[in-house]
Amino acid sequence: MYLLFCPCIREPGLRASGITHERDILAFDQALSRCRSYGIDVRFLPCPEILYLGAGRSPATFSERLDTPDYRHLLDQMEWEVRSMIADLGEPYAIVGVDSSPTCGVNKNWRSPAGREAGRGVFLDRFPEIPAYDVYTVAMSRIYLAGPLFSEAERTWNIRLAQYLRSNAYDVYLPQEIGDSSASRGMDAHLEIFSRNLSALETSDIVVAVIDGADADSGTSWEMGYAFAKEVPVIAVRTDFRIVGATEHVNLMLERSAVVTHNLEELRDALPCPIPVSCSSPGTKEQES
Repeated sequence: MYLLFCPCIREPGLRASGITHERDILAFDQALSRCRSYGIDVRFLPCPEILYLGAGRSPATFSERLDTPDYRHLLDQMEWEVRSMIADLGEPYAIVGVDSSPTCGVNKNWRSPAGREAGRGVFLDRFPEIPAYDVYTVAMSRIYLAGPLFSEAERTWNIRLAQYLRSNAYDVYLPQEIGDSSASRGMDAHLEIFSRNLSALETSDIVVAVIDGADADSGTSWEMGYAFAKEVPVIAVRTDFRIVGATEHVNLMLERSAVVTHNLEELRDALPCPIPVSCSSPGTKEQES
């Protein structure tokens, strides 16, 4: 298995002039870095726009410059090339595109000057059977795993969760792995752990939080609230079947600020772009299509 990437993710210069910003470059780099870190096989689609309009082109919608018989013919040819590659390699796990592109958008595209439309761009639309993710979604790969860590059972469950997340190509920060696992520590250690945990929260794309127990752990609750205030998505995991009210499992403020899941399968469904490491080949390089 492998991922099919739109080529401008590796070579932003293929895009129209002036539309690529620093945050885009960071997302492109992080998505590719995620694949390199886990040895995920990456292949690149051809770029119809660069072949049809050339480099250094000004931005334009599909209807303005691409809605022509020649461009459709070019898309026919490129679709055949990609499907020939798929026949040789097997079905890809997913396509990674760039939202708003009239050609390679995933959730939205720019087909007319009237504004962005929902749906795939005209090239990715030719592969409806293959799941597709926007590159920003794939780039969301850094997870802060929050949860109580005071008993062997709690630490064992945290490790299992971390391993599960890493098996889906996520970079997981788990506080107990950096020394936050003992009561016998001084103030210097307290300050260092707080600083490291806070730094990890600041740079995380997602927080996964364990909220088992009669009441959620206070440190976990703080981390969830901090993430919510920073607009970082929070996914809560509660395997505990106890409830505190007719519509609450543990605490309405925590539940309303997170997506609550109850097992590993639900957790995976809630993640923005899980990529099973089984679709990787250690040491695989990014390859041309």
